[in-house]
Amino acid sequence: MAESRHGPVSVVLAGGGTAGHIEPAMAVADALRDIDPDVRITALGTERGLETTLIPERGYPLELIPPVPLPRKPSRQMLALPARVRQSVKQTRAILDQVEADVIVGFGGYVSLPAYLAAGPGLLRRRRRIPIVVHEANASAGLANKVGARRAARVLTAFPESGLRGGTQVGIPVRAAITTLDRAALRDHARDSFGLDPQAKTLLVFGGSQGARTLNDAVSGAAPELAAAGIGVLHAHGPKNTIEIPASPGGPPYVALPYLSRMDLAYAAADAVVCRSGAMTVAEVSAVGLPAVYVPLPHGNGEQELNARPVVAAGGGIIIADRDLTRDRVVDTIIPLLEDTARLQRMSAEAAGAGHRSAATEVARIVMDVARGDAA
Repeated sequence: MAESRHGPVSVVLAGGGTAGHIEPAMAVADALRDIDPDVRITALGTERGLETTLIPERGYPLELIPPVPLPRKPSRQMLALPARVRQSVKQTRAILDQVEADVIVGFGGYVSLPAYLAAGPGLLRRRRRIPIVVHEANASAGLANKVGARRAARVLTAFPESGLRGGTQVGIPVRAAITTLDRAALRDHARDSFGLDPQAKTLLVFGGSQGARTLNDAVSGAAPELAAAGIGVLHAHGPKNTIEIPASPGGPPYVALPYLSRMDLAYAAADAVVCRSGAMTVAEVSAVGLPAVYVPLPHGNGEQELNARPVVAAGGGIIIADRDLTRDRVVDTIIPLLEDTARLQRMSAEAAGAGHRSAATEVARIVMDVARGDAA
């Protein structure tokens, strides 16, 4: 058992806000417990993030702090930013002292910045400095992790070029339920659970937790052609969206759901996927070896396309720009892909080869080393 100056190691995970920050943090938490069942884990979050649901469901304690959203453009919010940062850092320091934190692991986003700032000794230098491990999941690092990396004991990245100096590429931590998934062994059960045709090629479609209108319109618009080609569809359209499926008598089912609570079953049921290319999505899809059609979100600084490029370069997927994904593109590009069994098999192998299945364990080992004072 690894111990700190006061007993079992105490690890604070800062990765709230979106699933892209939370899921890697939870994967590392699970890996830490595998290494040392006595490790003490505390997650930081805010009341407005998905962590208020996802983290307690995984069995980890959650402490809430005030969010510190960083304005992308000059605005009135910037005037209030210093006071909001001070308040959040103060509350975060109190939590760090309460749990006697030995190490902070930050995954970027609103929660990480206060944690990074609170890790220092303060103006009067009466507090000990808490070591930081930064993990950057995106191909282009965000502001919070750029700040954290300056004072971090270790900087870990998913991509070789993230904009953070001294980073070690480890991939994105993915939960064991995904990295150990045997799609072939689970396929019959998965298809039966969704009411899909057990024999038909199956296309999985999802656009993140809220769905994606472009994906919804393009794929549902091609429902008759998909059915005529003998292709079934499992489509998560988002809880606030609806889609109309044109009648296609005689073809495999087109199953439309607001969301998918069992992504492991969804991955097992599918032969290929149409999805966005957030860092966590790319990590999971490649880890299970699914051929993918990535449709990067057309907003932001282009990081979603950067996330998908390594898998695409390896042959495990293709990229279609959001503006180019239409019903006709589904018919002309995606249906022929599903009909080409040999190509799907090649893409599956290349996608799996591009993934980092052991990332969660590697990150957890580094975190424990840093907590024990070995940051090398």
